[in-house]
Amino acid sequence: MAHQTPDDHGPRQVLSRSSYSESVRISEILRKETVGGALLLIAAVAALIWANSPASDSYFALRDFTFGPESLHLNLSVGAWAADGLLAVFFFLAGLELKREFVAGDLRRFNKAIVPVTAAFGGVAVPAIIYTVINLNAGAEALRGWAIPTATDIAFAVAVLAVISTHLPSALRLFLLTLAVVDDLIAIAIIAFFYTDDLAPQFLALSLLPMALFAYLVQKRIRSWYFLMPLAIATWALFHASGIHATVAGVLLGFTVPVLRADRNLRPDAGPGLAEYLEHRFRPFSAGVAVPVFAFFSAGVAVGGWDGITGALTDSITYGIIIALFVGKTIGIMGSTWIVTKTTRAVLDKSYKWVDVLGISMLAGVGFTVSLLVAKLSFDVGTLANDHAKVGILAGSLLSALLATVLLKARDRQYKRIRIEETRDTDKDGIPDVYEDNGTGNG
Repeated sequence: MAHQTPDDHGPRQVLSRSSYSESVRISEILRKETVGGALLLIAAVAALIWANSPASDSYFALRDFTFGPESLHLNLSVGAWAADGLLAVFFFLAGLELKREFVAGDLRRFNKAIVPVTAAFGGVAVPAIIYTVINLNAGAEALRGWAIPTATDIAFAVAVLAVISTHLPSALRLFLLTLAVVDDLIAIAIIAFFYTDDLAPQFLALSLLPMALFAYLVQKRIRSWYFLMPLAIATWALFHASGIHATVAGVLLGFTVPVLRADRNLRPDAGPGLAEYLEHRFRPFSAGVAVPVFAFFSAGVAVGGWDGITGALTDSITYGIIIALFVGKTIGIMGSTWIVTKTTRAVLDKSYKWVDVLGISMLAGVGFTVSLLVAKLSFDVGTLANDHAKVGILAGSLLSALLATVLLKARDRQYKRIRIEETRDTDKDGIPDVYEDNGTGNG
């Protein structure tokens, strides 16, 4: 008799356990992001120390040093190269991950996708509204920062989980990862539509040529870097010249990569598809180099002592971001999840309580990488508004991390029981018993 899941009849369960293969994949991704998150934290702290040390002038001189061909619109500062160039790799992986989720992951099923996707949109909309309301009387410049508190930094968030050593179960980890991936997509759409000045249509049209060739080659499952890399770089450069932020090119290139193997029906055990292959190749570079280097050149802000801190905290840009990250993310994600469950045939999985959703919602308020990028696009680098935005991002992320830690750590005994259940393998066949019992061993 075929196993029937809670989705077959009866209430649909929110935060229910996924397949074993999906659980393993998510664990591998988050393991790499944990290392990346630790490096990100180190880079951010190093930047803050250097920027507030007697040698601060050398930090800003390095960050603002420009190089590159002016004829190609690429005479950029070191900080801009990190934001526009290195982060394109980060967003390329975001594109791969999002496509993978919608093609072969849990998001391909509406009943699995509706909650995290709705929660992600709520986690973007509410912070933006809160920031805007707080800054309504602060002028047009301040209002340009409305999108700063909308993103979740998954690397930073999982680094917090590693530091507090919580046994967060796979369902909660998947929920957090899905939230972060979806709001990365929303953030890049916001950047493309709201932070594009002086669009040059001719360069945008030209960018379609290398992108189309890239798409053709990857659809033919060609993975040779000497074919793909020049096309990716050409697409990135033309996007940059067009006036659209070059990281958008990374997401679009990621969307072109096929997730499934062409021969999956003939050889189901043939191995990973091209998207997974490229993800394995580029994620270490993204997590270990691209994001930490970007954080190093973006997080440095000269606080200016106690007077500087108090001055920043009285600026509506700063406290608007803090409140939007902590309160807005929590209300947006928690509220959206609650509304979906109450307006559909859905209930929380019996292993969890609403305090678990609250903890994840607070942890999603850890915005860093994309928030710093949007801050750079909102306010000119080196201005008081940009510096105050950085203070708000750092303070809001820290507050969210600390309070999420209290909630999640308080539930760690229950999480540990769930993790023990998820890893018990009585018959020693390599697949935990709970996945076989639920009929999800093979995913």
